[in-house]
Amino acid sequence: MINKVKTLKKYIRNRFVSKSARIISCFALFLCCIILSACGKDDTPSEDAISVYYVNSSETGIVSKSYELEADKDDTEAAIDELIEVLGTMPDRLEYEAPISGDIKLVGYSLHDKLLTLNFASKYSQLGRTIEILDRAAIVRTFTQLDDVDYVNFQVEGSPITDHYGNVIGNMSADTFIYNVGNEINTYEKVELRLYFASEEGNKLIPVYRSVVYNSNISMEKLAVEQIISGPNSDIAYPTISKDAKVKSINVKDGVCYIDLDQEFLNQPNHVTAETAIYSIVNTVTELPNINKVVFSVNGQDSFQFMDFMISGAYERNLDIIE
Repeated sequence: MINKVKTLKKYIRNRFVSKSARIISCFALFLCCIILSACGKDDTPSEDAISVYYVNSSETGIVSKSYELEADKDDTEAAIDELIEVLGTMPDRLEYEAPISGDIKLVGYSLHDKLLTLNFASKYSQLGRTIEILDRAAIVRTFTQLDDVDYVNFQVEGSPITDHYGNVIGNMSADTFIYNVGNEINTYEKVELRLYFASEEGNKLIPVYRSVVYNSNISMEKLAVEQIISGPNSDIAYPTISKDAKVKSINVKDGVCYIDLDQEFLNQPNHVTAETAIYSIVNTVTELPNINKVVFSVNGQDSFQFMDFMISGAYERNLDIIE
């Protein structure tokens, strides 16, 4: 009888262990399936993914959040409507601020020739300078990701917005808000630049004031030159330098700014004189307090022919060419 009881206990124990082992094996297999399934997922953003920009909670910069557009990107109007709603929705935890919210009331918009015009209510003019620039940066960088939007123009009650000098800001592109690749405008500076562009006749310079938000890692002199290359955002001034030109290097020593440009600088698609083009850079850069003269070079060569002008040596500010 005792032997039978022992045998029964052994049978029950083996059955229990076998059943437990099967349960554990099944659970392990289930976990493997989940892991393999997760590994098999493609984390690459879809073609409808877009970066939506917001102002961070400390109001010191902008941050981006990936967002999947429900609207078809080819349906630009629907995409704009959707992004307006997204940019006006505050997050539940308030970890960042929606740029079209609070006193920023959008009363209408229009899209024509890749220019998106946003018309805001009158309270927009009461925003502080820092938050206004950051809101504007977030909005422009969001909408210019759409294929049919190259520029964004801000209006208040139908009138173009102006900077604190009273100058019309004009059309803005993503490049209006400079930042280094891989960094958002988390460490940012804002500056008012006095830039010089060509008159309609192409033989005089016109001063244009521009508010720029940029990453603090970029030097002011490089920022100024790149703004000249990008061209004016107004109808009263004209570009002086080829937009394909690139700054290879730029540094300042003893009040002299040394600018090395690539070969594209020598191509001149604009209807301007050589002096106008050269002094658009010289007069702009010498507006900076630490720079008195400018020395040009192309691919390291500090003496070269530019249109009908021989470039060599240092250039000082030319006030006679200003209209």
